[in-house]
Amino acid sequence: MDSKVRNLTILAVVSVMLLVIGLVFYINQKEQGNALTIGIATSANATYETTLDDAFRDFLKDELFFDPMPTTTPLSGENATQQQLFMTATSVLQDIRVSIVDENGEPVTGQSFYIRIEELGEYKDLDQDGMIYVPELSAGDYYVELEKIDGYQVPLDPMRVTVKDQLEFTVIDDISLYICSEDEINAELEDTEMVDAIEDADETENTGRIDSADAVFGIDVSKWQKEIDWARVAASGVDFVIIRCGYRGSSTGCLVEDPYFKQNIEGARAAGIEVGVYFFTQAINNVEAVEEASMVATLCADYQLDYPVFIDTESAGGAGRADGLDAATRTEICTAFCTTLENAGYHAGVYASRNWYENHLNDEELTEFAIWDAEYRESPIYQGNIDLWQYTSNGSIDGITTRVDLNLSYMNE
Repeated sequence: MDSKVRNLTILAVVSVMLLVIGLVFYINQKEQGNALTIGIATSANATYETTLDDAFRDFLKDELFFDPMPTTTPLSGENATQQQLFMTATSVLQDIRVSIVDENGEPVTGQSFYIRIEELGEYKDLDQDGMIYVPELSAGDYYVELEKIDGYQVPLDPMRVTVKDQLEFTVIDDISLYICSEDEINAELEDTEMVDAIEDADETENTGRIDSADAVFGIDVSKWQKEIDWARVAASGVDFVIIRCGYRGSSTGCLVEDPYFKQNIEGARAAGIEVGVYFFTQAINNVEAVEEASMVATLCADYQLDYPVFIDTESAGGAGRADGLDAATRTEICTAFCTTLENAGYHAGVYASRNWYENHLNDEELTEFAIWDAEYRESPIYQGNIDLWQYTSNGSIDGITTRVDLNLSYMNE
């Protein structure tokens, strides 16, 4: 190599080394809280220095550079395949109702879950429906724990439940967990309501439309009327309809939504027909009456009602779970149902035949609620106040292919 070139190379290397040494020295002088300035921006009011520290912080804040952090810790290993379980628990009267649900709030079925209640012991989900009922408890606070089960992640902490010793006539928030569809039950055994007024009918029963200046004409329907053309029903002059929203099973006591309720209430409202609803009861005590009222409120929450919510109290064929109740108990159940719905902002009432009012109810205790009387004769002979009169179950209305109940309402007169 030429000596001149070699000397220049050595000089360049030494210069670079000196530059590096100077830079290190400069940075060390700034380490007490000072950062290297890499740019300056000015405005009319201030001068802003951008430093390496600032640039690094801005880099960390770049939401597009990093993948978002998960909000919950993901399951890993064996736990990655386990379903997360949750519990809900309520008390209506000296009881605890526990539901084991998934992340969507749906009961987890097909497993024999165990819960442990502090100082009481274990309770099992015998029918594997994701629900456990513990009755006959003293008032107070209880701690409920869901025991571990293979294949599931259970809540780590127990749930505190306050057990009530007095019945409150308020809607049960999680009653939707207890509502069944007819696909889940044997409807032939459960839906067995009988029209008691048929036995009381006489030869003067009018099966046609009655037009009265003192009343409004309407019908009531349930799944038994099947598909209904509501536009034709409205065009035929029907002003109102009372729609069955559900029933309690006469055998098991399950709460069942009428399979045609949703399409009936939406179809009737869309056709401009005023609506109310009814529920066929097989409650045997006031707690079950509150359950039934809560179910009605849940099903009707998204709909405007023009007419009352009625509890339909009549026979379930003689073998129904509530058929043998005495008049006092049956009256208390009707009162509990109506009071719960009145407290929730609804207008409530009782449906029954004249025979049922006079012989199976203490009707004088129900006067604060709307009365819907079923009597199949020329004019009713029931001596109490009547808000609605169902005068036949053998009517015919355009748009409905089956026989249908016909009614007159005196509520708006």
